[in-house]
Amino acid sequence: MTRGEVHLDGILKRHGATTVLKGIDVRIAPGEFFALLGPSGSGKSTTLRILAGLDSPSAGRVVVDGEDVTALDARDRDVAMVFQSYALYPHMSVQQNIAFPLEMAGTPKAEISPAVREAARKVRIDHLLDRRPGQLSGGQQQRVALARAIVRKARLFLLDEPLSNLDAKLRLETRFELKKLQRSLGVTTVYVTHDQEEAMTLADRMAVFMDGLVQQVGAPAEVFARPNSVEVAAFIGSPPMNLVPTRYRDGAVTLNGRQLPAEGGPAGERDVIAGIRPGAVRLEPGGIPARVELVENLGDTVLLDLDCGGTPMRARVSDGPIPAEGETVAITARPRDIHLFDAATRQRL
Repeated sequence: MTRGEVHLDGILKRHGATTVLKGIDVRIAPGEFFALLGPSGSGKSTTLRILAGLDSPSAGRVVVDGEDVTALDARDRDVAMVFQSYALYPHMSVQQNIAFPLEMAGTPKAEISPAVREAARKVRIDHLLDRRPGQLSGGQQQRVALARAIVRKARLFLLDEPLSNLDAKLRLETRFELKKLQRSLGVTTVYVTHDQEEAMTLADRMAVFMDGLVQQVGAPAEVFARPNSVEVAAFIGSPPMNLVPTRYRDGAVTLNGRQLPAEGGPAGERDVIAGIRPGAVRLEPGGIPARVELVENLGDTVLLDLDCGGTPMRARVSDGPIPAEGETVAITARPRDIHLFDAATRQRL
């Protein structure tokens, strides 16, 4: 039987009069790398704690491998958790830190040492086993926490913002290694992050959390290409999508008094929010006039802050001459690159 299939079924969580989770329904396949992505306070860490058994839901069920584990203690759920803070014991060596969960589980002594070495080797810290956590860098401490999770051979890995204490370069390196490690172990991994780049690069699928609800579930590329609401569109993408309240009529939207053809809209006429990703905005003669307010050169690309007849827009350009601040340019977008959302419901049309 495959291990690590998860079903969060109608999870509600209340703190007094406040409802933190408003009915979370998520299915995670065995061996999947699944991200819970959302801004701070959206409910993703609470969901992970409920899955771990560190917190109990006010309503709903946690089902793992077909078994209802909602009432089970954390220690009986066969999950390994890695926190943002690493939670290492400072008075113990790296070897002792990694061995600790095995000792607690009553593993025979003869089996512990080889298991610890193997886990340490997988995260490339087998040369640091005699050191104390205080003698290690942040990245090395992170690996000790990962090795301590690996050594248990649990059916679920739960990671709560595990890279947020690392500097940018180390975060990139560790992200790459984490993905490789998860692939080699084949263990179901649930990963909480507010960093969409992390979720986009690591996850097979992700759930976008907002205000205690799952707004959208899908592969990262799918959620990026077809956000199902204005909220998801505004959150996914860096810089985020340009969102312009406008009128849709006969297959086109209006921007700065000019028509811009848009694909996939309904028949007739209605108020919409038109979404255009900065990377989809094109500088082309004969397009809609916009004034360049600010130029941000990022090396491989340039970000332009534009004023399009009183509507702020951002464009990301990677080739051609870079316009100067104060200059007027002409912008356009392909019909298929214009996302249409209903102005009232804010859902994708």
